[in-house]
Amino acid sequence: MGSAGIRIVLVEPAGPLNLGSIARVMKNFGLDNLVLVNPQCDHLSFDALKMAVHAKEILESAVIFPTLPEALQGCVRVIATIGRDYSGHIPLESPRTSLPWLLEETEKPVALIFGREDRGLSNEELNYAHKLIFIPTNPQYPSLNLATAVSICCYELSQYELSQLAKIFTTPKPPTTEMAPVDMLEPYYQELESLLLFIGYLYPHTAASRMEKFRHLYNRAHIQTTEVAMLRGILRQIEWAIRNS
Repeated sequence: MGSAGIRIVLVEPAGPLNLGSIARVMKNFGLDNLVLVNPQCDHLSFDALKMAVHAKEILESAVIFPTLPEALQGCVRVIATIGRDYSGHIPLESPRTSLPWLLEETEKPVALIFGREDRGLSNEELNYAHKLIFIPTNPQYPSLNLATAVSICCYELSQYELSQLAKIFTTPKPPTTEMAPVDMLEPYYQELESLLLFIGYLYPHTAASRMEKFRHLYNRAHIQTTEVAMLRGILRQIEWAIRNS
């Protein structure tokens, strides 16, 4: 589904201007799944729609639930944002390191939760999250505007997706190889064994065990059809050189 399928869940948002800004930034970065939990303002108010500019459809298609558990129904991966002191057991991570985890799930719903403008998420609400992210800020003024926090997370999600696409298009594809069939290798092994016996590298009583090691070596190398032809050509040239020396 990519980032477009991520549920952006806002718990009890109270500011219509924030809602409009969030809709706009979601559209900026290709997200459109907005979920509101018990909103404290009209998400279709004049201020919200005006702030959304060309992203009004995200507000219009927003889904509203009375409780957070209902908003998360069906989600298999959930990350919550936190902007206050936390003494729980879930380690705090940065958006850049944690958010890609949501994109690893490609079939079932995932969610990113943001809390109230004034007090964030309660400890009970945080318990619904598998991971917690904290956006580092200036300690002298750590409080982030809700729309700003959403913007940062949307940006990180889009950057990760772009980096993955870049890898797909810039990583050279390994050349297709056609491994030599067993019946093509057998004549080569026979010619090799005859030559090595002739030059005294092999002895008749140990030839079988030594040739077995050669077979293992070539099996590990995954010899290709064209390479077998090259190897047989080398053997024939050696035999010619021996006969004409």
